[in-house]
Amino acid sequence: MGALPILTLKPGREIHVKNRHHAIFRNAVDRFPEVDDGGIVEVRGADGVFLCYAMFNAGAYICARAIAFEEGDPLAQLRRNIEGALEVRHAFLAKEETNACRLINAEGDGIPGLIVDRYADVLVMQLTTLGMDRLCDWVTDVLWDLCEPRGIYEKSTGPGRKKEGLEQREGWVRGGGDTSFSVNERGVTYLIDLAGGQKTGLFLDQREMRSLVRSIADCRTVLDCCSYVGGFALAALAGGAFAADAVDYDGAALAHAKENARRNGIPEERFATYAEDVFNFLRRDPPRGYDFIILDPPAFAKRSSDLESAKKAYIDLNRMAMQRLPAGGLLLTCSCSYQVDAPLFQQIVFHAARQARRSARILQRHRQAFDHPVNIYHPETDYLKSLLLWVE
Repeated sequence: MGALPILTLKPGREIHVKNRHHAIFRNAVDRFPEVDDGGIVEVRGADGVFLCYAMFNAGAYICARAIAFEEGDPLAQLRRNIEGALEVRHAFLAKEETNACRLINAEGDGIPGLIVDRYADVLVMQLTTLGMDRLCDWVTDVLWDLCEPRGIYEKSTGPGRKKEGLEQREGWVRGGGDTSFSVNERGVTYLIDLAGGQKTGLFLDQREMRSLVRSIADCRTVLDCCSYVGGFALAALAGGAFAADAVDYDGAALAHAKENARRNGIPEERFATYAEDVFNFLRRDPPRGYDFIILDPPAFAKRSSDLESAKKAYIDLNRMAMQRLPAGGLLLTCSCSYQVDAPLFQQIVFHAARQARRSARILQRHRQAFDHPVNIYHPETDYLKSLLLWVE
């Protein structure tokens, strides 16, 4: 690769890049490069010293995203990052009883704009930035070479692409076949459908928490709120729960949950689904007496301006759940909002307990899945929080 266009930062604005943070904001830039949006640029400090190579998009607030911090061929370094991400998964997941995992976790693996999940012999790829979108063919070739899958399905959807000026895109980019098939996770079978739906088919970042639920659900009656395809409910039933109900506004996802229950041999009377708003469900008389409630809602705070309304929503949700539980009940409560950090989330749960007039003890905190690493240089990748509570 020849000489690249140069992006120069303002004096004193290079500290985050020197600390290997991937995001470069427009207000930190002194001189913009002459390059098409989506191209790769060389980033230098005000003193002219090399800082990194980055993918550039003049139309985005984060106008550049670092992909390599050493001088040389940036694509060669990017490929090494991909290889390194795969090595971590092999080291920790090779003997796992699952054929579904995250192979590349964007900035968590030092690869901004790229998420790749493996479901059996299919890869699901998400391209969330313009720069990575321009590298689609290159990324596809690298993944095909390193992973040898049956097919690669692109699921480049979500609000992040809109911020980059990109349209939603979904479909096979290499290989093909049925988009609906089964995967296994520690003895539980899940039917997933790559087409449509949320995430890439399954919330893989909650694998360790599903295993925790399974290990403590024996003889309990479980309510899985914001259940999607029934992940926590099915884990609880596999762990010996008397019954489990799933609540989610997504009726199509709950249809998959019912099929998942059937495939795992769960009798109909032990599993029911409710396609409704979880707040409304918790306000009405429950169909069963639950002594284990799981709250895994979508992100209530996607930006800092959402924080106050998100805090109120989290407090209300947790308060209603605590009010439904008997003494000795369990509550697993989660937040995937990066804007709500771990100390704030614990404070939110404190306010919920006080409003519910219940005492609660923290038994466990979130168990991070090995395939969702947090980049020490990019703390925004640490988004998921969970608290397991004993409610009195």
